[in-house]
Amino acid sequence: MGPLPNKMKAMVTMGHGGLEKIVFRDDWPVPDIKAGEVLIHVRACGLNNTDINTRTGWYSKTVSDATTGDAFEEAGEEDPSWGGKPITFPRIQGADVCGEIVAVGTGINPSRIGQRVITDGWIRNPNEPFNKSKTGYFGSECDGGFADYAAIPSSNALSIESNLTDAELATFSCSYATAEGMLNRADVSEEDVVLIPGASGGVGGALVQLAKRRKAKVIALASVEKHKDVIWLGADQVLPRSPEKIKAILKEEKITVVADVVGGKIWRDLVDVLERGGRYVCSGAIAGPIVDLDLRTLYLRDLSFHGSTVLDPQVTIDLVKYIETGQIKPCLAATFKLHELREAQETFIAKKHTGNIVVTT
Repeated sequence: MGPLPNKMKAMVTMGHGGLEKIVFRDDWPVPDIKAGEVLIHVRACGLNNTDINTRTGWYSKTVSDATTGDAFEEAGEEDPSWGGKPITFPRIQGADVCGEIVAVGTGINPSRIGQRVITDGWIRNPNEPFNKSKTGYFGSECDGGFADYAAIPSSNALSIESNLTDAELATFSCSYATAEGMLNRADVSEEDVVLIPGASGGVGGALVQLAKRRKAKVIALASVEKHKDVIWLGADQVLPRSPEKIKAILKEEKITVVADVVGGKIWRDLVDVLERGGRYVCSGAIAGPIVDLDLRTLYLRDLSFHGSTVLDPQVTIDLVKYIETGQIKPCLAATFKLHELREAQETFIAKKHTGNIVVTT
């Protein structure tokens, strides 16, 4: 392996705003690696909702509508990132990297050079790895993978052996880890019947596969044109996203878990179909974050609500095992070149696809 370059190609987000804030640069400095870090030559990087939400400032509590794509117009400056603190710009986003380690920082065994890796996007305090208040996110609080090279703590670069392509491997990190974390929080087992709204998206499709891996019964909600895709992912039943269909479930099934990344207008209907003692777990609100909760439903039916964002390190470690043993499969909707990131995000926002969208370098 020859000497590393000093400059690289990168898609750089210059501030909160629309797609015009993402700028292509072919002269961006290759990141320095600190003690305990590795440098990854990025081969592919997946898109996720965090990229959009952070750029638009949607995480700000002043934003009430998640669906317009221009939340930055009402975002407050005090809390427009997922962690509740302002982030700095310019910023290279992108958390779902697949690539090869090409250099290591002080304290890291040089034998790691040459390893094929995927990334665990939750950047933890090394002294307190389970302290959720001291966890940042790759591509948010630090630069991520929409570039030729990315630096990350060595513990967040997980070696993987797989015949899957780089683009296929880049579909897993955020979506599938998020889904597995949700199922962990809700303690899903083979005894459960799990309702998954938004089952055609990256996290939703991962929830289908990972819930089936646990031998749970899965009832999925998706637009009609995507039903065949969701059945391919393993769902036992797929229904349209409508209040009437959701209410009809109550007559046929005892739903013990709702695993939700949608929210929005159908939220109350989702909660209403939960069996007594059921669990609701949420890691997103793509259809709207402001919902109507009748507290009598919560306490009279002995329901449990779980939020899920910051994950323990074991989640992605387990995920690698599932990939290597073929227990889960990628759902790659489309690939774009790095310089086409704006177009990739436009496609992502349109939500016409099933699965994950990836850019390749």
